[in-house]
Amino acid sequence: MEQSYSKVMARGKYVHAIEIHHVRPDMVEDYVKLVGEVYPAIATDRGNNCHLVGSWKTEVGECDTFVHIWEYQGYAGYHNTFSRLAATPTFAKFQSSLAKLIRSRRTDLMQEFSFWPTSPPRSLGGIFELRTYTVLPGRLLEWETHWRRGLLARKNVMEGVGAWFCQIGSLNTVHHLWQFADLRERQVAREQSWGERGWSDTVHKTVPLIKKMESRILVPMSWSPVS
Repeated sequence: MEQSYSKVMARGKYVHAIEIHHVRPDMVEDYVKLVGEVYPAIATDRGNNCHLVGSWKTEVGECDTFVHIWEYQGYAGYHNTFSRLAATPTFAKFQSSLAKLIRSRRTDLMQEFSFWPTSPPRSLGGIFELRTYTVLPGRLLEWETHWRRGLLARKNVMEGVGAWFCQIGSLNTVHHLWQFADLRERQVAREQSWGERGWSDTVHKTVPLIKKMESRILVPMSWSPVS
C-alpha cells in the first residue's frame, strides 16, 4: 500500500521551521540586536512548545541574509506556540520592529529524515554549510533512498547537523546542514568523501534527480545553541 512521504521518510517526532530573513544592508546591526534579544527569550520560555536549533548569518551566498531553524513539538506545538505569541503584546511589537529592518522573509515547515536526527545544542566553532536541493517532482522518495546510503558514508568524514525535507512551503526541497572548522577543512572532507564506499554511487544516482541546488556558508550568531 502506498504511503505519504512523511510516513515513509520522516522521523516524525518534531516539526522544524526554517526562516530566511533578507535584511536591509543598513539595518543589519539593528536586526542582530532585536532578534538576539527576542529569539532566545522565545526559545527559553517553557510555555512555548519549541526550541531554537540555531541562528546564522550568511557569509558566502546571499549577503545580509540570516537563517534560523526552530524545532517544535509536532504541528500541535507549532500551532500552540504561535497562538500564544500572537496573544502577547510584546511579540506584536517585535513583528512591527522587524518589518522595518528586512526586505523580505520566508518560512518553510520541514520534517527530519528518519535516519538523521537534528543535532542537540553544541559548540564546536567554525563555519556551517547549508546545502539546498530542489528535487524533481515525484522523485523525493527515490532521492531519499540513495541519500540514506550516501550520507552514512559522508558522515564518516564530515560533521552533520541535520537533514530535512520541506512539507509546507518550498515543496520538493531538501536542506542539509554541515559544520566545519573552516573552508579548508570543508575542501578536504569533501575530497575524502570520494574515498568512502558508496558515495560515488550516491552522486551518480541523485544528480539526475536534481532540478536546482544551492550552497551557503554560514557563521553562527552569538545566541545560537548550535555553534
